[in-house]
Amino acid sequence: MTDWPHAPVHRLGEAGTYMVTAATCEKEHFFAGRERLRLLHDTLLRLSGELGWRLQAWAVFSNHYHFVAMTTGTSSLLGNLVRRLHGATAVALNRLDGVHGRKVWFQYWDTRLTYEKSYLARLRYVHENAVHHGLVRQGAMYPWCSAAWFERTADPAFLKTVQSFGTDRLNIQDDFTVQG
Repeated sequence: MTDWPHAPVHRLGEAGTYMVTAATCEKEHFFAGRERLRLLHDTLLRLSGELGWRLQAWAVFSNHYHFVAMTTGTSSLLGNLVRRLHGATAVALNRLDGVHGRKVWFQYWDTRLTYEKSYLARLRYVHENAVHHGLVRQGAMYPWCSAAWFERTADPAFLKTVQSFGTDRLNIQDDFTVQG
């Protein structure tokens, strides 16, 4: 398996299911407000579809995001997805703010999910991340995540299974203070 030569390590070369977390530079709240959250949210959904990634869960915030997605292609496409997402949103955001060349994104972390229990726990974690950050009482109330979509479209037995998983033992980069 090939490692991406920058920290954190990004494993390349395998198709599969991944959880991704990304942070803005200095945890700045570049995406605060509905228009900016919509920009990040809609760009993530559009690009993942264009590049052959099937999103399973997503949540975007003013200074970070999480998603779980799967592909049957090679995981090197994950780097392509993240680069295109970060590039497109940074250019659009800088245009909105009337600045040129400002660095918006800092880093991203990815985990290839190979165990069913790990996958299910991370689905719940991402769907409930707005609750974790104190933005809403229920994940489905936060418009910039997949929780409401998941509740509408998932098989009821699968929904119940995902909701039964605990997330307190997960080790996920998520020490962000967010703005609604």
